Amino acid sequence: MQRLITGFLFASLWASASVVTKIGLTAAQPLVLSNTRFFLAGIIMLLISVVLGKQVRPSKGEWLPMMIYGLLNVTIYLSAFVFAIQQITAGIGTLGVALCPLLISILHALWLKNVVSRKIWTGLFLGLIGVAVATYPLLLTASVTLKGVALLFFSMLSYSFGTVYFQSRKWELPLLSINGWQILFGAFFLLPFTLTFLEPAANDLNGRFWFSVAWLIFPVSIAAVQLWLILLKTEPTRASLWLFLCPVFGFAYSAYFLNEGITHYTIIGTILVISGLYIGRKK
Repeated sequence: MQRLITGFLFASLWASASVVTKIGLTAAQPLVLSNTRFFLAGIIMLLISVVLGKQVRPSKGEWLPMMIYGLLNVTIYLSAFVFAIQQITAGIGTLGVALCPLLISILHALWLKNVVSRKIWTGLFLGLIGVAVATYPLLLTASVTLKGVALLFFSMLSYSFGTVYFQSRKWELPLLSINGWQILFGAFFLLPFTLTFLEPAANDLNGRFWFSVAWLIFPVSIAAVQLWLILLKTEPTRASLWLFLCPVFGFAYSAYFLNEGITHYTIIGTILVISGLYIGRKK
């Protein structure tokens, strides 16, 4: 029951990131929104670790792996995802991220020099077809661009690399401290680019901006990522199955909060993606 609640909460919170990011981008540049979120989230998580008396300082051999994990899982993945959300709908963003389990399976097999099974390739193919079907009518109306879709898949690839890298390491730090450090390192790596492309006039730090930052920090960066790390630790081979629920939550959120329409293409595309996930992850 505990794992069921953990997985359900993770999927519901993780799927909200696309919608909230879309709201935040109406008030600020992508990198400003991302860097503000990352710095505050990392500092808050490390402070919580100190208050709880948890180990905060990484061992000598953990500094570099923590930086690499932060680069893959925060700097590259989340910044690319934020830029992608500018050019795609929130629902498509969630649908694309749902394909991560299959990418993770493929990268994990390649990492261990194993043969990738035919069912995983079949599942990934179905998933890609599903995203293409759901995206097709939106491309015609300019609600989605090919550049946005390309950025989305690039972000997914970085996230999948980060997950495989995390699972391949033996960490001494508690999960909360790992999460805090990787986000903080990701923020530092991103800061030079944020300052380079900063346009003060393009940023209105209003209520929408701070609501988005607060939501992306607490329910997403802290709660959802912490739940994800718990799932990876307790059931590493099944954790990614919870991403099945993300498209369902994502389209429900985008329809309710952003009035993004759900068409027959959306439904068919979502069914294809979930079918691909089922085939690819079925034992």
